[in-house]
Amino acid sequence: MAIADTNKTEELRRQLLALLSTPPQPELHMSYEEFLDWADEDTLAEWVDGKVIMTSPASVRHQLVAKLLQELVTTFANVHTLGLVIPPPFQMKLATSGREPDLLFITTEHHDRLKKARLEGPADLVVEVISPESFSRDRGEKYSEYEAGGVPEYWLIDPDREVAEFYQLDARGRYQLVAADAGDIYRSRVLPSFWLRVGWLWQDPLPEMEQALLEIDGDAYAAFLRERLRRAGL
Repeated sequence: MAIADTNKTEELRRQLLALLSTPPQPELHMSYEEFLDWADEDTLAEWVDGKVIMTSPASVRHQLVAKLLQELVTTFANVHTLGLVIPPPFQMKLATSGREPDLLFITTEHHDRLKKARLEGPADLVVEVISPESFSRDRGEKYSEYEAGGVPEYWLIDPDREVAEFYQLDARGRYQLVAADAGDIYRSRVLPSFWLRVGWLWQDPLPEMEQALLEIDGDAYAAFLRERLRRAGL
């Protein structure tokens, strides 16, 4: 075996031994109030049933897709005065968890749920953009928590696999998967008249928010912009 190969093998062995000898990090247990005092806006963590769940930084693609959805839903909600969109980090406190989804939408009639540092109760729409680190958590634990907590609409967006799943609560309080139509369009129930062309999420580069919104709701968006210009004296 060449000397270079021997050195490489030895280095890999040392790295493996270091990983195996690293003790697991102890779980943090605390009340939700203690969690809120402990975590700041830079802490990548969520609270579940008394335990602190640490999360990992997101990828560039994850952030860009989340940003597009935040801008689209925020602007559409503003155009029609439907409610408020809050991006992370902001806690949604349900019965057994405090999560920080990639997007929270709260209708105007539910603004009483907004507290200084959290949303007390379910948002009307929650969006999670899946990363490899969050795959099982978003599709398993959070799915169950959001369903039990009464979140009416839950979007699961997976940019790596180019898969989007849209769930809506039925009359029994159970999530039903709602497929995009033949034109690749998903229509929201919480946001009346809002629709999303799913293929936009896999484009590279992603579409501009303004162009997408003009396609979704061009007349209302144009009227909204004209009114803003008029108020600005332009």
